[in-house]
Amino acid sequence: MSDYKVVNPATGETLAEYPLATDAELEQALAVAYSAAKGWALTSGVAERAALLRRVAELHRERRDELAATIVREMGKPLAAAVGEVDFAADITEFYADNAEKIMADQPIDILAEGTAVIRRSPLGVLLGIMPWNFPYYQVARFAAPNLLIGNPILLKHAPQCPESSAAIETIYRDAGFPEGAYTNLYLTHDQSAAVIADPRVQGVSVTGSERAGSAVAEVAGRNLKKVVLELGGSDPFILLSTDDLDGAAQAAADARLDNTGQSCNAAKRFIVADDLYEPFLEKFTALMTGAKLGDPFADDTVLGPLSSELAAERLAAQVDKAVAQGATLVAGGTRDGAFYPGTVLTDVTPEMDAYREEFFGPVGVVYRVADEDEAVKVANDTPFGLGSYVFTTDEAQAERVAEKIDAGMVYVNLVLADSPELPFGGVKRSGTGREMGLLAADEFVNKKLVRVGA
Repeated sequence: MSDYKVVNPATGETLAEYPLATDAELEQALAVAYSAAKGWALTSGVAERAALLRRVAELHRERRDELAATIVREMGKPLAAAVGEVDFAADITEFYADNAEKIMADQPIDILAEGTAVIRRSPLGVLLGIMPWNFPYYQVARFAAPNLLIGNPILLKHAPQCPESSAAIETIYRDAGFPEGAYTNLYLTHDQSAAVIADPRVQGVSVTGSERAGSAVAEVAGRNLKKVVLELGGSDPFILLSTDDLDGAAQAAADARLDNTGQSCNAAKRFIVADDLYEPFLEKFTALMTGAKLGDPFADDTVLGPLSSELAAERLAAQVDKAVAQGATLVAGGTRDGAFYPGTVLTDVTPEMDAYREEFFGPVGVVYRVADEDEAVKVANDTPFGLGSYVFTTDEAQAERVAEKIDAGMVYVNLVLADSPELPFGGVKRSGTGREMGLLAADEFVNKKLVRVGA
């Protein structure tokens, strides 16, 4: 039995299964990708690769309804959000096409002697991408687009519950005109993935997923001296210090927690609220969390679909139950129904509890009361994670201070859900290394070659 199957989390029904790649098929894929790295990648021009990426973006938009419906079935994303994800993947891909010349242009260096020197960017070679189920198109776009622009052929191992969306992406790249070997979708086991990382024809690996997955991949990559980019978990703080619009702040908090049914690495998960705002914020936030409509992900008014699987819902429920058993207060929610889990609010979580440092990967918000700015920053940073963060305040100087003090790769001030193709995405601490999206993403897997010419 293959692990690659479509199981509709809303119903539990297995809709399709797909065979794993054989070792012979994997070897053929490696050989063809390596040939593309030594041929197409070195002979095609930047403008040609940019044009192919532009066509990839167009095909995402042309096929948006079909692509969106696929991931609703695979991982339960509400349909409106699924359509939005397809569009965002197209926007990301188009961003790299639009900025191709800037990304690949020589970078002059002011030198201390006669002559000239430039940094010239060239491809590293074949890369392996290991992608997660929570954003099946968006995650792939932000890895594949900049690297195909550079000329790095892609081998893509998607999450086992995303076999149809991952095959659809490969079809798009081929229909856009990318040659054989430039982008290859593979249904791999963990052992096969490790073998790909170790293969000398492969030059790097990018992983988006859990800490455990990142650690396992980084270990293999380290043994084989391969470049690795890791985008892992997060327990992002949402700090509310002052506001002229408490209703708006509470809505932003709920939006940031409930997006993608709470299954986003950079979702706000810990809500750290100044003492004078705590009680009214908790009341409004709880009403919004519990008022979010839970149901059929194909329905227009659904806010929360099922979690990605019944197992995921069981794990989330166990985390909440443990937190309550250890002394946390369950303000609202907390009752699982199959793979469905409602908006849930916890308070009174203390550093002695497991929940204090865990990531809740679902619609669970933990609310903390703090006395002042210093305590807010202390609580925000008291986590093994460091992906994103959110600061709400009417004091511009305070916003600057807090942004400087937070240990995170990203700080958003007075707004949420503001990811954009030009903005780099990534974290520190146990949230990973490296950056995706923006111009920084195109510098991860590239040979920054020095070319020094005498006078």
